[in-house]
Formats: sequence, structure tokens, C-alpha cells
Amino acid sequence: SWSISEDRVVYQLLVLLQPPPRHSFRLEQLCGTHLPERSSGVRVVLECTCPRATGAAPCLAHPAQSEDTAQPSPLLQTLCTGSYLDVEETACWVQNLVQTAWEHLPQWQRWQLTVLPSSCSCRLLLSGPSELQLCAVLLFAVEQGSP
Repeated sequence: SWSISEDRVVYQLLVLLQPPPRHSFRLEQLCGTHLPERSSGVRVVLECTCPRATGAAPCLAHPAQSEDTAQPSPLLQTLCTGSYLDVEETACWVQNLVQTAWEHLPQWQRWQLTVLPSSCSCRLLLSGPSELQLCAVLLFAVEQGSP
């Protein structure tokens, strides 16, 4: 969606997060609240990919007895707290990614990118040569039962 207020155009973009390969997201209601979409945890679950019926080698979710337990990916270590997706860490990671990418866009050098404080979304303010400012708000979401 978008709106205009005084000298600022605000765009709100919904960003659907996808789990990494061999993982899934599970929404879990926290503290018995009645608003699961606002008060839920997003658990990141490592899915079994081994064909147990055929007796093939174990997958990452079921390491062999002699092997060490599979380590989570560096991205999951960055974005998760324990087994749960950390919204603040995700927002910070996206903000840093956007700032780094912005430096490589010479066609926008007349515009200044400012990351606005936000702990659960990514809020970006673009100020250009005119009085008009553009504000983009990236809202993060996951689909229930997303593989």
C-alpha cells in the first residue's frame, strides 16, 4: 500500500520470508494470547529429508551415530535466537543488506538513504534533490505451513 502525507510518500511492502532449504517455519502461539498473528513465535525446524524406508544414509536432521550433530547455517545463527526467528535480528540484517546494496547503485547517488529506527520492520527514508521524501516500510511475514 502507499499513502501521501505532506511532503512524504510512504510505501508499505509485505516481504514474505522463505525458510532455507530443508527447513520449515512453524507458527507457535506464545503465552496463551488470543492474537496469534501478533504474539506468536516463528520456529525454524530442520526437516527430515532421508528416505528412512530404504535405509539410506541419514539426513541432516538425523546425523549418523559417529558424526557430530549438524550445525545450523551461519544465516540461521544470525537471524535466530535458539530455534526461533528473531524479528529484530532479521530487521537489522535486512537494513544492513539494503545499506550495502545502496552504495553500489550509482544512478541513485543524488538520493540519500537513511535507515529509520525500527525493531520489527525495515524503515527506509529516501531524500532527494526535491523537497519530496520517499519512505519505504518493509513488513516481514511468513506463511503458515510454509515449507
